[in-house]
Amino acid sequence: MLMPIILGINSNPVFAKDTTFKPSSENGIEENDTIGLRKVEDGSVISNIHTSKWRVFTDTARDLFLQGRLEEAERCFVSALQEAKEGFGERDPHVASAFNNLAELYRVMKRYDKAEPMYLEAINILEESYGSEDIRVGSALHNLGQFYLVQRKLKEACNCYERALKIKGRVLGHGHMDYADTMYHLGTVLYLLGKEKDSEALIQDSVRILEEGGLGESILCIRRLRYLAKIHLKSNHLLEAENVQRKILHIMELSKGWNSLDTINSADGLASTLYANGCLKEAQELLERCLDARKTILPEGHIQIGANMLHIARVLMLSSNELKEIDISKAVIALDKARELLKSSIRISRGVLDKISKYGEKKKIHEDGETRKDGRTALLILLQSLDSLGHLEITLQEMQGSKEDPSLILAENVLFECISAYQKFKGSIFETPEVKAEYCACLKHLSSLVRDDKTIGQARRISLQDLQDEISRLEVELSPYRKRKS
Repeated sequence: MLMPIILGINSNPVFAKDTTFKPSSENGIEENDTIGLRKVEDGSVISNIHTSKWRVFTDTARDLFLQGRLEEAERCFVSALQEAKEGFGERDPHVASAFNNLAELYRVMKRYDKAEPMYLEAINILEESYGSEDIRVGSALHNLGQFYLVQRKLKEACNCYERALKIKGRVLGHGHMDYADTMYHLGTVLYLLGKEKDSEALIQDSVRILEEGGLGESILCIRRLRYLAKIHLKSNHLLEAENVQRKILHIMELSKGWNSLDTINSADGLASTLYANGCLKEAQELLERCLDARKTILPEGHIQIGANMLHIARVLMLSSNELKEIDISKAVIALDKARELLKSSIRISRGVLDKISKYGEKKKIHEDGETRKDGRTALLILLQSLDSLGHLEITLQEMQGSKEDPSLILAENVLFECISAYQKFKGSIFETPEVKAEYCACLKHLSSLVRDDKTIGQARRISLQDLQDEISRLEVELSPYRKRKS
């Protein structure tokens, strides 16, 4: 008997080839969970004109779906549902499959109001056919939880995942991969609900099951470890985050080596946590290794190289702050090295923005998502580098103790460059909340110079009140963004 096809939970359809439920995990909230249905309980093959039409409509709908012709696919799935009812019977599991196919299509089309009752009806039919504790019901509940999760209906998603987890644990056992899959998803929902401790425990257990099943170095396991590290970081559990990130980097080094951006990005993440933990020497060494690797892999002038230089410079500036209490000359050397890195970062980011500006004259930037992303990143790195350089020069002046120090003029100049760079792209697609936040930080540093009467250049013509008004305006604009981040 030909089995019903089932579209996966994401926009990439997966078709059932056997008679079991096989949820899998890959993207987004993790990956699509696919439902496969067992053949009719008595093992007979039901075949009539309606079942034949059901198969034709279903196959046609699948092909139309893959071609992106969703409205035509909808008509075929509706017809397939009707033929399944007439050919197999109103409450047959094939009808549940047809309901699920149509629900998945509506989910992809974001017609959630039409999708939800069809998911629920599919579950009702399965419960009538196999009982409420059957594994097929568990997998269908997992899919419904996924559907709720993408809409951020967290309580509904939580209820579905909890029921699915209970069924899978009883039927499959607590060491099964599908059990771990639902456990992970439930953990993500609990985290979003603010239940961080419960979330961490579930995700850690899901990782443990993968590791015990020989999948500890799989992409799936790494993805879950990264999510776990993210939770630790947001909870300010820096040591726990560091341990998870070390594990990730170790896996990446063994599997891909340092000629992979995946490994480099993993090392970047660990270095950032080490920096936050105050482990500056190890953070610097790791970032320098990342920079060497990026220079080998990426073309000269790539924005990632500029960002890497900025991060090393920040570590050096913090190291200098510690060194000045011990050896002022070493502190100055660290700042000199940071200054050169920041200048290189500024040069690279400006180069990227200039190239994009010229590119935009020939083709609309809006049409190229990658160009848009590079432009936003380059502007952010430029503002961060200029602001950091301004802060560096102010710090150097304070170390040397002279109000007429050239460092103050340099600090003023780079802070004005920061303002000028922002103004050039103000109102463009590059003006993100992150960019505004960096611009605001730059204004605050300039405001400090004016307030402390340390200005000796063009900043003398600026009103402190005007600066503070602009900062206040930006703070109001950024408030919703910062609340979302927290």
